[in-house]
Amino acid sequence: MCAGFVRQNARLADIGTDHAYLPLCLAADINPEPLSRGRAAIKSFNAEHLISARLSNGLENIAENEADDFVIAGMGGELIAAILDSCTYAKNSEKHFILQPMTKSEVLIKYLFDNGFEILKQDCCTAAGKCYTVLLVCYSGKKHEYTQTELYCAKLQPSVKSTHRLFTEKQITKLEKQAKGDARYAEIAKKLREML
Repeated sequence: MCAGFVRQNARLADIGTDHAYLPLCLAADINPEPLSRGRAAIKSFNAEHLISARLSNGLENIAENEADDFVIAGMGGELIAAILDSCTYAKNSEKHFILQPMTKSEVLIKYLFDNGFEILKQDCCTAAGKCYTVLLVCYSGKKHEYTQTELYCAKLQPSVKSTHRLFTEKQITKLEKQAKGDARYAEIAKKLREML
């Protein structure tokens, strides 16, 4: 799904690439071991002339002119927000970011809304029996007014798409657990349930 969000002919940086499975990418990882697996995959596909793998903390070692689209996937929403926040060119409106938070997507969405990023597209997919969301975003400079419910569903349409429903149900379950310690979460869960 992340690959499908990348623009045609865009130069891609895949942050936290691990095995470097996204084709034709500029692969970067903070850890040497996953990076070596990525390099092996690149070599096995004879793609060394297309892909540069490098050790990088987020986007730190990726220059602004090296990529157009950036996939940041397989990590928590808080970390993805921190990576965007520390990137000097994240606010270049020509850059697209494809974000796939494994946890705390609501924290990431809040960061995006509060910091002038626009969610262009959002979808969900399942892998290994779990449902995940993928967001396509770019910087617009306009802060987005939002409800608490939007932090958990943003552009999802759980009454229309089954994967959106699965993801929303996961969010409801999480909120209902949190409601045992804070009743405010129960109201958000109730509003999300009304969307199903």
